[in-house]
Parts: sequence; C-alpha cells; structure tokens
Amino acid sequence: MKPETPLLDTVATPADLRRVPDAELPQLASELRDELIDAVSRTGGHLGAGLGVVELTIALHHVFNTPHDRLIWDVGHQAYPHKILTGRRDRIRTLRQEGGLSGFTKRAESEYDPFGTAHSSTSISAGLGMAAAAALQDVKRNVIAVIGDGAMSAGMAYEAMNNAGALDARLIVVLNDNDMSIAPPTGAMSAYLARLVSGKTYLSLRESARQLAKALPKFFHDKARRTEEYARGFWTGGTLFEELGFYYVGPIDGHNLSHLMPVLRNVRDAGVGPILVHVVTQKGKGYEPAERSTDKYHGVSRFDVVSGKQAGSIPNAPAYTRVFGESLVREAQSDESIVAITAAMPSGTGLDLFGQAFPSRVYDVGIAEQHAVTFAAGLACEGMKPFCAIYSTFLQRAYDQVVHDVAIQGLPVRFPIDRAGYVGADGPTHAGSFDIAYLSALPGFVVMAASDEAELKHMVRTAAAFDEGPIAFRYPRGEGVGVELPQRGEILQIGKGRIVREGTKIALLSFGARLQECLKAAEELEAFGLSTTVADARFAKPLDHDLIARLAREHSVLVTIEDGAIGGFASHVGHFLSQQGLLDGGLRFRTLFMPDIFMDQAAPAAMYAHAGLDAAGIVSTVSSALGMDRPAAMPARL
Repeated sequence: MKPETPLLDTVATPADLRRVPDAELPQLASELRDELIDAVSRTGGHLGAGLGVVELTIALHHVFNTPHDRLIWDVGHQAYPHKILTGRRDRIRTLRQEGGLSGFTKRAESEYDPFGTAHSSTSISAGLGMAAAAALQDVKRNVIAVIGDGAMSAGMAYEAMNNAGALDARLIVVLNDNDMSIAPPTGAMSAYLARLVSGKTYLSLRESARQLAKALPKFFHDKARRTEEYARGFWTGGTLFEELGFYYVGPIDGHNLSHLMPVLRNVRDAGVGPILVHVVTQKGKGYEPAERSTDKYHGVSRFDVVSGKQAGSIPNAPAYTRVFGESLVREAQSDESIVAITAAMPSGTGLDLFGQAFPSRVYDVGIAEQHAVTFAAGLACEGMKPFCAIYSTFLQRAYDQVVHDVAIQGLPVRFPIDRAGYVGADGPTHAGSFDIAYLSALPGFVVMAASDEAELKHMVRTAAAFDEGPIAFRYPRGEGVGVELPQRGEILQIGKGRIVREGTKIALLSFGARLQECLKAAEELEAFGLSTTVADARFAKPLDHDLIARLAREHSVLVTIEDGAIGGFASHVGHFLSQQGLLDGGLRFRTLFMPDIFMDQAAPAAMYAHAGLDAAGIVSTVSSALGMDRPAAMPARL
C-alpha cells in the first residue's frame, strides 16, 4: 500500500492552507512541529518560541487572507513556522546561515513579511501605521500584530496601544502569553466566554451601549461605564487593555485549534477595532527537552533531536560575558555601592552571576532600555555605582536617555556593552556597529574597548573606580583569545593606550577586539621587511594624543582598525591628526572600520574578512598605502 502524502507536503503557501479542513489542522500542526524541530536541530536558532506558536500560526494563516491581510510577528523569534508555511520550507535549513534565510522576519525575503522585526515591541506601532494607511487608501484589510508577553514590558507597546485606542483603528493585537500567564485559560468555560465576547452580537451591544452612555449626562455616563467595566472585568479580565481603548478577548488556549479558530473568525468579521486577543501558549510545546528547559531552548546551537543534547556553540555564558560577570562580582565584594541593571537579559549579559552573589543589588527592569538608563541615572544621583549592562544593539533604543539623563548631567553611570562588532547568525539587526560613534560624540563620556579578556577585567575595575562622569566599555560576543587572566583587574589611566609591539615603519593602531588580527598582520608584514608597531588604543574618548602623535611622527604609514561603523574611533583620530598638522609631513593615514552597509548574517570570521578587518585585509591596506599591489611573494587574499 502506498504511504499517505504528509499533509504538510500539500501546503506550499497560506492559500493551500486555507483549503485544509479544520478537522485536519491538528495533524498539520504535528507535522509542522516535527519539521521545525528537525530544521533547527541542523541550523541552530530560536526553537522554544516557534514551537509555542505552531497552532497559532496555522490558525492565523487559515483565517486571515495573508499576504493581503498583514501579519506582523513581534521580535521574529517565533516566525520559523510562519516561514515554513509561506513558501520558504525548501530553504528553512539555511536559517541564519550565510546566504540563507534570516532568523527574523525580513521584508526583502517574502511578501508575507510585511515588516522586519528583530528588536522587540515594535509590531503594534507598525501595525497601527498599516491600519491607518489602509483607512486612508480605502482598502479593506485586516492588520494583525502578534506580540509576546515579555515584549509587553516595553513602553513602546503601550504608546502604540494608547494611540490605536484614540484612533479607534481597525487593528487586531494577539497577545501571546507564554511566560507571565497574566490570566491562564480555564478550559471550556473560558473558551465559551472568549467566543461570546468576540461575537458580533456581544460587540454590537457593547458598542451601542457605549454610544448610548455617551449621550447621558456625565454623572450617569460615568456610573454606567464603571458598572460595565466591573461586570466585564469580572467575567473576562482585560480591564487595562480596555482602558487603552481595546476590546479584550480571552484568555484562550493557544494550542487548541477548536478554541482558536472560532474566536479568530469572530474577530476577523467583527468590523470594530481595535481588538486584543489574549492567547496562552507554552514555550517549547511538543518537544520534551524544550518544555523542560525553556531558557536553554530559547536560542540553541545544532542539537540531537532524540537526546536534545546541543552541539557546543552559543554557550549560555560566552567567555567575554562570563569574564565581565565574574569581574563585576569581584569588584562588588569590596564595594557595597556597586549595583547592576539588566533589561531582561540577565544570563545574556552575565549579570545572572552577579544576581546569585548579590540578589538585592541586581535589577531586571524588563524590555525597557530607556527606563533602565534613567533608573541607573537616579541611582547614580544618590551615590550608588550602577553598571547598566545592555547589548550595543539594544542601547540604541535608549540613546536619548544616555544623552539627556546621563551625559548632560555628568552622572557616573557605567555602561558594559556586550555584543560589540559583528555577531554572526543574528545578522545586521543585532550587530554592535554604532556605539563607538554615538557615545564618542558625547561631551564628557569615557569610551573604552577591550582587546582581550584581561583588558576587560582591567576595564571593569577602572569603571568601578571612575566617579567623574559616564563611562562605557565594549567587548565582543563569544570566546576570548585565551590570554592569562589576573586575579583582579588593574585601574587603567584614563585616556592612555599601550604599545604591544614595537616597529619602525608601519603603525597599526587598534581599538577593540581586532588586536589579535593586527598582531597576525604585523608578523606577515615583518616577514617581508616592513617593521611594524602594534598599539592598543584602549580609549576612543579621551584619545591618547601623545601615543597617536608618536605613531604619526615615527612611522610612514598609520592604520586605525576598529570593529565599529564609520564615524567612530578613526574619525576622532583623523580629526586630531588634522588639527595638529600631523598629516602635513607625508604620513600615509588609512582607516579600517565596518563597511557602510547592513551586512547579512554569516560566520563572524567571514563577516570580518568581507569587511577587510582581518589580518589579510590589514596587510592589503598597508600594501595599498605604500603603492604596492602586495609586498613581493605575499599570497593573494582569498
């Protein structure tokens, strides 16, 4: 007997999915979940969130007419099932690989991705913009924003909801509650109530009552509104969302398609808005290792499907991150004023170690980077020493607070900046590209970058001891270079770099984690008669003017190297050289930095090679500065 064709094999697009009978959707969910597990086991990626929304993804594409109806996935971690169902199944095993599918939604990748999401809490704002555009263009279109409960800790989500309520926009927000369990579903009664309050009859009655109440004198209007809110809140909850102007529906079981489908159809056909549908799901649903350990299976490396054992990369605490965490604990042991702040990333930043040692001195403020920075400023005002640990890419979200609440007031807030430079599989949305430029532009800011793990320990201690104003130190993701670590870091002299290797003709001035590549390049240049100095700047602000002047006067070629965007360290060095007339004597000055593009995901080494920020790129730049193709007998760069 010929085996039956898997149902998933018959679904290439959502149009195919909409032809599948409701009764067969649970089978499709099972097959989709298996496909997702197999794909991510080969590529690595964000597994738990995707497993939690398999049924929700199927229901949304089955009920709504995507891509005409716009479906936006907040953050994008949970969008892998969506990618499989929207014509990308044949490429799903290229996920997060060079030349492959992005780990997030991406407009250039598919018409089913109407908005690129990678940073959290943007979906409601974007969806509201799309809903407003549809109204202006007189296009009948549903706009659905799926946002997780964690992302609802960000103020931007509430700003968008407040605006949506004021506009009375035709917008559907699906709150995917997979962790906070704001109000867990209670079986059949909960499902019945959700269907009831999302139905046309109930919504029409509520809308009519609301309009009638508005016509009553203010006293009666207020009494009627409060009575209605109490009665509705008693049965269904959701009063906060209702106050923001949303019709609240839920909570409903996000894994029960017989509960989901009728509610989503009611919401689709309701003709009012905005509406919030509260769906409760389980991270890692359907894969036992992920259900048991949702934190370890949020982001995974390749793994064995049977055992769940991961293959090594993406450790829970990458070496630089662990060095930072342990160093901060060491400093806090002798200084009770040191406190630590994270924006929902305690393990990602290494502050879980600090929290274990000093639970009363660590603050997780949720996905609220703006608040984190101003909260740190308040602590600094009262004599505490706050370390506000935020990834480079996420600190961008709080730049106004860094400028206005910290820098202008000269407050000694410490900013440990993890994930500096390229981050590999997470691509351009998570690269730490711009922090050198945007922090070095601020008066009074001290900006450091660690060239290795030992330097990171020194910078943690330096930041702890520095009370004159704001100070930041950046370091990359992943393993260090294996240098010997001191028991405790040293306090560095502010604004002073170091010579790592002495030479006479070529000077390589490194800021940050490209120092090892500079040393490799120096070895190669030395082999061909080009004596090379290598210096570690340590500080982008204040600059070590004496060191830079010495390198400029004593060498024919000076090259700066940094793992940051244009406008950063090199710009400040170039400005100093120009102001001091140090470019007038024939010095050949060259700069190496991240190219002026958003580079797609690849292995970090490949990204740095493409950027010319590896040893071969440095050698090539020196050769060009000397007017040579390459020094004789040098192998061509691949």
